[in-house]
Amino acid sequence: MERPILTHPLQRLKSPSRGVSALVHTIGLANFAYSFQYLVDHPNRINQAFGWHFQYLTIIGLSLATLTFVVALLADLSLSEKLFFTKNVLSMCSAPMEVLISLLYWGLRAIDPQLVVPKDLGLPLPTDLSFHAAPSILLLVDLLLLSPPWTINFLPAIGLSTVIAFLYWLWIELCHSYNGFYPYPIFEMLEAGQRTLLFIGSAIIMASNTVVLKWLYGTVNGLAAKMPLKDA
Repeated sequence: MERPILTHPLQRLKSPSRGVSALVHTIGLANFAYSFQYLVDHPNRINQAFGWHFQYLTIIGLSLATLTFVVALLADLSLSEKLFFTKNVLSMCSAPMEVLISLLYWGLRAIDPQLVVPKDLGLPLPTDLSFHAAPSILLLVDLLLLSPPWTINFLPAIGLSTVIAFLYWLWIELCHSYNGFYPYPIFEMLEAGQRTLLFIGSAIIMASNTVVLKWLYGTVNGLAAKMPLKDA
């Protein structure tokens, strides 16, 4: 007889499960697959450049979101506690990053679209939403409805965000050394010191996203208490 999976009392819906949880994660993976397929079907200069589309934080975030949902769906289908735990750890990285991407992209786009999108790389609105809105929305649904509360605090979050921002900075400069251009037009407009401040600011925003998402979870689902786990 299989041991029942114990669910955190604040978790809204049954997960992992082969019902709603599996459906949400399948829909998410279908959206992510559409986004990656668009890159293949609509090649541009980035396809031929060093680093491919992984020069874009958007695509790095999309890849991490995809990995999160792949593990989540495998947990749903297998009802594995270990995979469910792994999904929740990945979510603590992917959800704040995707919220950061959405905030930066739509915020800069509202100021001037050419800060984030070169003239020759415009996206149709449905595709734009698929890349820059749907991943953060889907990860929020997973967090608020299908996950236990996060345990990460601000200091570890700022450390994690700083490491991610630093690694991305190094990666972008490496790609620039081969390609002679940056993927985002705003990087071309900024001097080295200004780009440094942009990456530092992004790390702080991403860490703040973790705190805000924890607060949002508590607002929607309630605050953690010493309650017994319930059978899923």
